[in-house]
Amino acid sequence: MDYSMIGKIEKAKRYAEERERFEVKSLSVIVGGANNPHAVQYDAGEWNCDCEFFKSRGRCSHTMALEIILEGMVKEAPLEV
Repeated sequence: MDYSMIGKIEKAKRYAEERERFEVKSLSVIVGGANNPHAVQYDAGEWNCDCEFFKSRGRCSHTMALEIILEGMVKEAPLEV
């Protein structure tokens, strides 16, 4: 491996540790649910999921799991209990 690539790998590791560098604008993910996989999208601060719970409540375990994973990299939706 050449030395310039080694430097890039080290830089990538530093960036990965500095989550505040990243802002996710849009994302499409398949989440393996308890019964079925679900398509989740994030675009311009808005979440969407194809599960029935999301359709009735506007939030679900699939979107909340991704909010946790992407903490600090996406706009947070207010938590309603």
